[in-house]
Order: sequence, then structure tokens, then C-alpha cells
Amino acid sequence: MKVNAKEMKWIREPKQYEVTEDKVEIITEPHTDLWQRTYYHFRNDNAPVLQLETGEQFFSFVVKTDFDTKVRYDQSGIVMYLDSDNWLKASMEFENDQIQRLGSVVTNNGYSDWSSVDVDASVKSIWFRFSRREDDFCIENSVDGVNFKQMRICHMFHAKEKINFGIYACSAEDSSFKATFTDMEITECKWLAHDGQAPDEEI
Repeated sequence: MKVNAKEMKWIREPKQYEVTEDKVEIITEPHTDLWQRTYYHFRNDNAPVLQLETGEQFFSFVVKTDFDTKVRYDQSGIVMYLDSDNWLKASMEFENDQIQRLGSVVTNNGYSDWSSVDVDASVKSIWFRFSRREDDFCIENSVDGVNFKQMRICHMFHAKEKINFGIYACSAEDSSFKATFTDMEITECKWLAHDGQAPDEEI
């Protein structure tokens, strides 16, 4: 099912953006970010987020993002924002003229982590896929929108019933860039049930 972006709702609406049924453009504002406490000991919770709400327990969400990032920590990607202390995101984040960080952040109970891999700075578009199986989640990426690679599997303690998920873009330093989101789609869950070791029996 194609996502109608006009049905999505803002958390912290940016000053400059354009939303049509099949495309979202965000012009980021300086000093906007999502991060909670870990390592840096600060809390940033002011990035614009555009989301849908669902109670569906099994599904996948796909989006393509194009970006003209140019300053450290410029980033855009997918997000599931429940509240300031519980969310996850996956993005391509500019580091310098040689590399970017393709990574994900999971924040549970007010503490963030960060997992990333270095990607050549010449990459200016990528697909993300976000999949839900009840309160467990999988994040993947693709360079062609067809073949996806796993980035992260995680558990979210507060994702019990309804969740909000979508897209975001921000510039943590004194910067601004345009992020464009297209090809948004919701499908049956592409993250298939585990077919290996059986679950432990509950005692």
C-alpha cells in the first residue's frame, strides 16, 4: 500500500517543507537532533518528525531518502518516535568529505545507543525498511530498493500496542540541507518469523 504523505502528522513541524501525496521535502534547521544522554551526557529532542499511527502488529515500511548533506551530523532517515525517552531511528549521517555513517540509534527508557558502519561520502540516496513483529523491530537498508541488508534487530519496551513511525531529518550542528523522501510504502511484514531454535518455554 502506497503511503499518502498528506495523511502523516508532524511532531515539531519544520519552518520549511513541502508535502505532496508521494513526496516530502524537509529543509533542516541548525542545531536539531534526536539523542538521549549516553556518552555525550546531553539530551537533544528537537528534530522534526513526520509519522503515521498504527496498531498493526506485523508490517514493513519502506522509504527512499535523497539528501544533499554537507556538514557533520547532517542526517535523514526513518524513525519510530513514541516519546522523548523511547524511540529509534536509522539514517545516513554526514561525517566528512570522505565518509558518512550509515547507522541506527535505539533509545529505551531515556538512554540512546548508536551502531554504524562507514559509507563513502559520494552516496546521496538510500532506501530504508522498518519492520515490526509486535514489540520487536528490524531495520534494513538498500541501495536499489530491491535487495535489503539487515542493520539492526531490537526490542522496544514501550511499543506494546499503537506506535507512530515515519521519517525525520535534522542538522545537529550549524547547518541546513534538503532531505527528500519518496517511494513510501507499507507492506506485509518482510521480516519473517524465526525458523531456527524454538522459543524458551515460559516457567
